[in-house]
Amino acid sequence: MILKGTVWQTLAVVFLTLALQCAEVKGDADFESVRVLMTKDSSGKGGDPKDKYWHESVFHPHYDGRFIDHELDYEDQRTNLTSLIQSYLSTMADLGAETWIIHGTLMGWWWNRKIMPWDSDIDVHVAADTMAFLANYYNMTIHNVRTTHAPQGKNYMLEVNPKYVDPSPEDRLNTIDARWIDTLSGVFIDITAVHRKRHHPGMMFCKDAHRYREADLFPLRDSTFEDQPVKIPYNYAELLQEEYGRVSLTRTRFAGHIFNSTTMQWERKPKPKS
Repeated sequence: MILKGTVWQTLAVVFLTLALQCAEVKGDADFESVRVLMTKDSSGKGGDPKDKYWHESVFHPHYDGRFIDHELDYEDQRTNLTSLIQSYLSTMADLGAETWIIHGTLMGWWWNRKIMPWDSDIDVHVAADTMAFLANYYNMTIHNVRTTHAPQGKNYMLEVNPKYVDPSPEDRLNTIDARWIDTLSGVFIDITAVHRKRHHPGMMFCKDAHRYREADLFPLRDSTFEDQPVKIPYNYAELLQEEYGRVSLTRTRFAGHIFNSTTMQWERKPKPKS
């Protein structure tokens, strides 16, 4: 069958739109080209068990030592983590991959819709079928994303642990299924798949041994986080209380910071004068 007229025009628009959407995806990662500032590998793979896929840096567990050899200072870490979550949320939205924030990242949302300034990592969930989608089509791809603190764009890599196909919590060396990694600063997002528990209707679990009632997660709620659209679990308050205790939702002093209810910001306690 030969397509003519408006049908061809419609198809042309569709293909052009898809091409533009994919233009910022640079393709499979080549470590030698991605590791632009590094001449040595500071990951801990030399001392890790052979079956462990992720090899966090030797200087801090929340940095990827393939891309950096030192911790960032307080302000640099905050700005890089902000760009990290902004880039992740916008990219997953473009890919049509549903994801939601969890754990300490969700706690930051509870307080002021921002990453808590003492945090050095970010945690998100995806459904098991979404993880399979990312693994099949976007594993080891580089995405150049413009963010508030990086208007010129930065490269981020999506890497999937090949052992994501085994959902058993007994595989304690590989509880993180994928990571979204800043290839310049080495900070990353832990991405964990949520599975339905067989023979237990309404129950879900992750490889990291967390258990959830499906009704506590879904339907996901729409909100904002670090000025980006975000999804959060339906019963967010109860999940946070179960994980961190009821006091965590009201305690305004923590980790050397005080929450200012006027500015809605966590502020560092001033250092005592010597």
